Amino acid sequence: MKLALAPDAVAFRDELRKFYRSEIPAEIRDKVKYGRELSRDDIVTAHKTLHANGLAVPNWPAEWGGKDWTPLQRHIWEDEMQLACVPEPLTFNANMIGPVIAQFGSPELKERFLPPTAALDIWWCQGFSEPDAGSDLASLRTTAVRDGDSYIVNGQKIWTTLAQYADWIFCLVRTNPDAPKKQAGISMLLFDVNTPGVTIRPIKLIDGHHEVNEVFFENVRVPADQLVGEENMGWTYAKFLLGNERTGITGVGRTKVKLAVAKEYAAQTKLGAGTLLQDPVFGARVAELENELLALELTLLRVVANSAEGKPNPVSSVLKLRGSELQQAATELLLDIAGPDALPVNAEAIASPDWAQRSGPGYLNFRKTTIYGGSSEVQRTIIASTILGL
Repeated sequence: MKLALAPDAVAFRDELRKFYRSEIPAEIRDKVKYGRELSRDDIVTAHKTLHANGLAVPNWPAEWGGKDWTPLQRHIWEDEMQLACVPEPLTFNANMIGPVIAQFGSPELKERFLPPTAALDIWWCQGFSEPDAGSDLASLRTTAVRDGDSYIVNGQKIWTTLAQYADWIFCLVRTNPDAPKKQAGISMLLFDVNTPGVTIRPIKLIDGHHEVNEVFFENVRVPADQLVGEENMGWTYAKFLLGNERTGITGVGRTKVKLAVAKEYAAQTKLGAGTLLQDPVFGARVAELENELLALELTLLRVVANSAEGKPNPVSSVLKLRGSELQQAATELLLDIAGPDALPVNAEAIASPDWAQRSGPGYLNFRKTTIYGGSSEVQRTIIASTILGL
């Protein structure tokens, strides 16, 4: 694989670098770089700035705001965004439901939802996981029963990320409980979270933050014209969506930033007559992570280059598996650098620096990466059966 960029690709990259660093507020990018929590306004500001300049949904069809870019340009767009610590376009909109509607939705559904989804005039959340159907998503039990021109939805979803900010939910429901296979009989519905019968309840995570929620549906009436595609074809749409999500989880640029920040803090940490950054054992650990990250990046480039016709690529499971592991390794590195200073959290008037106090919650939060988007065990099963043919 040729690693050097051609002159036109260099110019494309440099233009993006300048834009990301000049148009997205520095205080927002600093929050991303150093692991501080973003507000809803921060996310909206970044997304709408990208959208106003045609950079929010370049992977969509051109008629709905996408760009006629090469796979390399798409990679550069995402990688440089992560390296500049720009909050990426809201993934539920840009990478999940938007591409699904563009690929499988009716013309009416596309006209109604794609423009506000691209602009973040609608904030979407994902109604997939349930208490007994997380990694085994096909076992979901939330039902939707047709009643005239509507569906009546009953059930529960859990781990619904940022539902506290959401306007609408894209929800997997069981429309045919008698289907011969559990993957069959599932449909995808779109509905307003303010619809009567929808209750959102926060879940406080081990890192102390409110990021996810449980969502309850009690006789929620959803217009039938808010069905995506065909009834009982939701599993096909879910696989398409999860393929996009898993590729996005890879986060090579994000992990590069975490490693750079780790080295920055290691250079400030005294060890003997020098610093931790100068320690050869620490240096070997960092070098190993950087080499693993380079190998992952090359794999990502091959996957993107070979993806075509909107079909999910099973190799996205390799990217999700290894990418999430390396993200966890980077947060573990930060935790080890902090050492005992990581024990206090949100403590004032104490010698432990802020970054060290954030390393513990950050480490705990990133335990999720090998679970969401399909757990590592699920990814290994997909790799074994679909790629290796075992």
